[in-house]
Amino acid sequence: MEINDRNDSERYILPTRLVNLVQDAFDIILSIIILGIVVGALFFTLKDILTMHPFFPTGMINGINNVLFVVIILEIFRTVISKFTDGLYQLDKFLVIGVIASVRHILTVGATLTFESDKGNSSFYRTLWELGVDAGIALILVIALFVSKSAQARKIVMNSAGSANSEDE
Repeated sequence: MEINDRNDSERYILPTRLVNLVQDAFDIILSIIILGIVVGALFFTLKDILTMHPFFPTGMINGINNVLFVVIILEIFRTVISKFTDGLYQLDKFLVIGVIASVRHILTVGATLTFESDKGNSSFYRTLWELGVDAGIALILVIALFVSKSAQARKIVMNSAGSANSEDE
């Protein structure tokens, strides 16, 4: 039997319905775990912000870093939840998570570099390289997001043009 001759009655080792049910159960469990992580991270972030001494600059840097970490976890949660509505994980959401993570690291490293004046030359240049690499990663992810959105828009336009042509006939 050739690959092109497959039909809907082809048998799989496990029933497709069972596999989908197990996958949905794991996604629900994963969503609950991620939600618990978000609540815990938010609690510890608020606790750290309120108890950090001195607040400026160390507490502020840690607070921003922790808040952006919570945003990243929330985006992962939204990605898992959107799988239930769309039926699959979407590339765009992971690209956005990557951009947020890169910007978070850039802000943290940049703020640390600003407030630490006792760095040696080698450490300073290593930190600059780190910022440059992070900025490059963020730029590449933004370009990938743009390409992905453009491809989706083109697909929508082509689908709507195809349905308009079929209505004319």
